[in-house]
Amino acid sequence: MLSHDLIAAQQLYTINHLVNMYAKCGDLERAHDLFDHMPHRNIVSWTSLISGYAQYGKTDQCFCLFSNMLAHGRPNDFAYASVLSVCDSSRGRQVHAFAIKTGFDTCVYVGNALIAMYSRNISTGGHYSEAWKVFNDMEFHNLVSWNTIIALFQMCGQGDKAMRFFSVMHRDSLGFDRATLVSVLSSLLGMDEIDFSWGRQSCFQLHCVSVKTGLILDVGIVTALVKAYSTLRGDVSDCYKLFLETNGCQDLVLWTEIIVAFSERDPEKAILLFGQLRREGLNVDSYAFSIALKACAGLVTDRNALMVHCEVIKYGFVESVVLGNALIHAYARCGSICQANQVFEEIRYRDIVTWNSMLKAYALHGKANEALRLFGKMDVKPDATTFVAMLSACSHAGLVEEGIQIFDGMFEKHGIVPQLDHYACIVDIVGRAGHIFQAEKIIKEMPMQPDYVVWSAFLGACRKHRESGLAQIAASRLKELDPANSLGYVLMSNVYCSAHSFNEAGHIRKQMRGLGVTKQPGLSWIEVKGLVHEFASGGLQHPDRKAIYTNLEDFVKELKHIGYIPETTSSLHDIEEEQKEEQLYYHSEKLALIYALLDASKSPSSCSAIKIIKNIRICLDCHNFMKLSSKLIEREIVVRDSNRFHHFKNGDCSCNDYW
Repeated sequence: MLSHDLIAAQQLYTINHLVNMYAKCGDLERAHDLFDHMPHRNIVSWTSLISGYAQYGKTDQCFCLFSNMLAHGRPNDFAYASVLSVCDSSRGRQVHAFAIKTGFDTCVYVGNALIAMYSRNISTGGHYSEAWKVFNDMEFHNLVSWNTIIALFQMCGQGDKAMRFFSVMHRDSLGFDRATLVSVLSSLLGMDEIDFSWGRQSCFQLHCVSVKTGLILDVGIVTALVKAYSTLRGDVSDCYKLFLETNGCQDLVLWTEIIVAFSERDPEKAILLFGQLRREGLNVDSYAFSIALKACAGLVTDRNALMVHCEVIKYGFVESVVLGNALIHAYARCGSICQANQVFEEIRYRDIVTWNSMLKAYALHGKANEALRLFGKMDVKPDATTFVAMLSACSHAGLVEEGIQIFDGMFEKHGIVPQLDHYACIVDIVGRAGHIFQAEKIIKEMPMQPDYVVWSAFLGACRKHRESGLAQIAASRLKELDPANSLGYVLMSNVYCSAHSFNEAGHIRKQMRGLGVTKQPGLSWIEVKGLVHEFASGGLQHPDRKAIYTNLEDFVKELKHIGYIPETTSSLHDIEEEQKEEQLYYHSEKLALIYALLDASKSPSSCSAIKIIKNIRICLDCHNFMKLSSKLIEREIVVRDSNRFHHFKNGDCSCNDYW
């Protein structure tokens, strides 16, 4: 017959397994009930229940059970690791202290759990030095130890340290896995100040290592490489090659990442990839839709935004606030402010992003009064972004008093301290209204150093009101902050040209050439029959340039009959008046308009608005040209420049000639 002790041991063994089974299956109530009725318990009994509570995130019960356990015996490393996985920094330090007391702090599993705990609680006041000290004090490190500390550096934005640690692992043949590479690649992107040259080199080295070890076949590695190349190299061709090498991998995260890479640089390609993703039969999530809508925001018309909107409804995401916000942004950027407003009205539960998106949409389209009315209806607490939108709206409409009141009320009424973006807006508001010295006073009294945006707003105001003395100060500040940026040089050159100081303007252009600074060329885009056409000033590259030139010449004659006078005062060269006019005629947005009208002549029934995107701000002559053109052709013309939308209709512009 079996002895009493042997029977008890077998019962304990069986019940421990039952407790562990119920705990792992999530039936914690039954597991705990069984635990409470056990005649005898050992370390396995306690640890099984503790790990069950930890697995399902029951922090209080897990910590309480661990504390009770201490009265019955000494925890093992597995119990320590389980409770640490759910501890906040306060409780974690208590467990850490007890681990030191019992000598478990140097155990590899407990050490790894301590590093993870301190890393997890950095956002709530912890510091990475605590995790680093644990790592240093450990007698032995395994792969999890190294991966955890590298992930910590990634979280803290210290990609250089993560890369250095990986180099040590590689040099000392410590081994690494996919988690190591993913963490190191991700850490390159999270640095506070990215050295892009170093980052690109590091990314290339990691790519080589992944090929050499065969880890390049892992979709997670490819996804991390796509993201790294997109961010650090700015060239999506390498990303696309990597993507194609996966041979149509059915991974939604990878597909979404390649769409992200194209969304800003080539939005048309991003939309094509999104369509291909849907045809692949993958279960598209709301994040993929939001990226597609981001790409739509970079296109000329709202055709693609409407298509994606239909798919959002079809997939059942119509109640998603995130997608509603993305739709508002996409429609607004495509020039369809009415559609943006309709989406806003249909969102039942609006968050702060919803309100801010609609306020920014109104600001972008010069609808300051609508923005002010909407601001008064907000039922959520405004944040810093809200006030950037409101100040931008006032700036675009020349509402100086309203803008000053909003700026002053930020802290007084809402407790929000103005930051650089807000100061840039208020400088723009008062400066463009002609209060140059008030704008200068605001800059001098700023509690922080003015940045590039603040000085460029001030220089733009000086240029508009021909304050060459203050313009020189602003231009010199811009050159100090970003010597390679052409904006300061170009605006200063324009100031001199407006004052007919062509020698000084020529000196600025010579200085630019000497420093290798190039001016951004003026480009415009228009969509005709589903195809986007790009125009540069002169239009020499377009295949239909002869027809465009001929029709432009006839069109200008018609415009002159109804009052068009070329604005030559801002010409950048001291040349004959006739030559100045000819230069103005071939600005990119004029060529885009004529091409749209050429197509309309083939299908005269078209009466929708003509939409043009421009990469720099529209000049005074083109602005006058578009106003009179809208009257002549009796169609609305919408131009989105680098700063805002202009809706030209019946000879007027939505900006009221204030831009």
